[in-house]
Amino acid sequence: MKINASEISALIKEQIKNYRQKIDSSDVGTVISVGDGIANVYGLEKAMLGELLLFPNQVYGMVMNLESDSVGVVLLGNDQLVKEGDIVSRTKQVMEVPVGEAMLGRVVNSLGQPIDGLGEIKTTRTRPIEVIAPGVIKRKSVDTPLETGITMIDAMTPIGRGQRELIIGDRQTGKTAIAIDTILNQKDKNVICIYVAIGQKNSTVAQIVDKLKRFKAMDYTIVVSASASEPAPLLYIAPYAGCAMAEEFMYQGKDVLIVYDDLSKHAVSYRALSLLLKRAPGREAYPGDVFYLHSRLLERACKLAPEFGGGSITALPIVETQSGDISAYIPTNVISITDGQIFLQSDLFNAGQRPAIDSGLSVSRVGGDAQYKATKQVARSLKIELASYLEMKSFSQFGSDLDASTLAILKHGEALMSVLKQKQYNVYQLDKQVFDLYVAKNSYLDGLNKDEIRPTLDQAYEVFKATHQNVLDNINKNKEISSEDESVLSKEMQEFFESLNR
Repeated sequence: MKINASEISALIKEQIKNYRQKIDSSDVGTVISVGDGIANVYGLEKAMLGELLLFPNQVYGMVMNLESDSVGVVLLGNDQLVKEGDIVSRTKQVMEVPVGEAMLGRVVNSLGQPIDGLGEIKTTRTRPIEVIAPGVIKRKSVDTPLETGITMIDAMTPIGRGQRELIIGDRQTGKTAIAIDTILNQKDKNVICIYVAIGQKNSTVAQIVDKLKRFKAMDYTIVVSASASEPAPLLYIAPYAGCAMAEEFMYQGKDVLIVYDDLSKHAVSYRALSLLLKRAPGREAYPGDVFYLHSRLLERACKLAPEFGGGSITALPIVETQSGDISAYIPTNVISITDGQIFLQSDLFNAGQRPAIDSGLSVSRVGGDAQYKATKQVARSLKIELASYLEMKSFSQFGSDLDASTLAILKHGEALMSVLKQKQYNVYQLDKQVFDLYVAKNSYLDGLNKDEIRPTLDQAYEVFKATHQNVLDNINKNKEISSEDESVLSKEMQEFFESLNR
């Protein structure tokens, strides 16, 4: 066979002429070190902060550090499955979680995956966990109450829809109890609830879910759980994931209540991540941006103006103190971000006052703007009366001879404290709260022994309800006590308490 050089030359020339260069580029990097849930990846110059990266064995990571020649990545899975030299690819997506109506009634982890054994969640919608909070123009001032069902809070530190009210106190003083009671009280009030458990024991979360199911509250609640046994990255993203789920409903014009339980553990998980990422430690070894950590989360809670949907997110962050020290780093940070705080005191809790709220240190910066007129009518002087009682009580310990006016203040204060006691899972509606405070305010209970006050008050309410249900209905409907209803209430209570003294 004879080879024709000219034919081969022509073929090569034709091939060169029609040659199209194809460059196959893929944005991948290499793991240079891994350990304690943190991976350093070389070669991803275009990676974005907060971007998801895919590691071998379907392990995902989130970019947290951008350095000159590598990126620091927190792993959202088992770091034992990742080793040095592994190839890492960009997803070009930021961290997102599933959202929507299908999430209601479910218990999910920080990634929005179900952990309640009830099968997959059928939703196609997702939202990024980190978004910029709505600006000033999009917001409307808080003016609608979010009823907690707890008389002491609704009367003295009212919470409005769109507010951020901090619940702060030592461990085992009833912080979670207040949050759970508030969720229970949203039944039939068109408020969707999200409970974010950060660093809690699995058994504790299971008990809370059981209670919510028992009171039919899971129908309108999502539980996001990042338990103590999970890696720090999952604890870190949990509140942001919960907030993303809340925002989906808010932008549909709905009202949402979100509880972060608790942000102390959240700050600790972020501190662990920051130290592992070799960020410079500051006060109490927290990184310098720990204030921004919580401010960018809590600023997302707001009430939207009607032209932007009119929905709201009400945030109840919980912070744990050590020995009542509210001047520590994380408590002062969160106090400065929120619109008020409910401070729970160990001494009051141990003395049997439940909820153990310190009326002097607790405050709501929204105040009367988020309070029904009926509550204002009966609770206007409550804080002053309690302050007078506590002051007199401390002075009366030093002397036995007390004059009549001092004794009257002490008796009235004791009656008020007894009326403000409330058992857990026993939430009161507006009419019951207003009735209790009206009776206490008008000194009908001052002559009774401490143990008799609550049973007598409940008895008075049942007697009044049996004969004047219409007055209670008017209070619930109109949110105020009319002069006619007040005269009926006054007359009936006078007769009832006179009959007791006969």
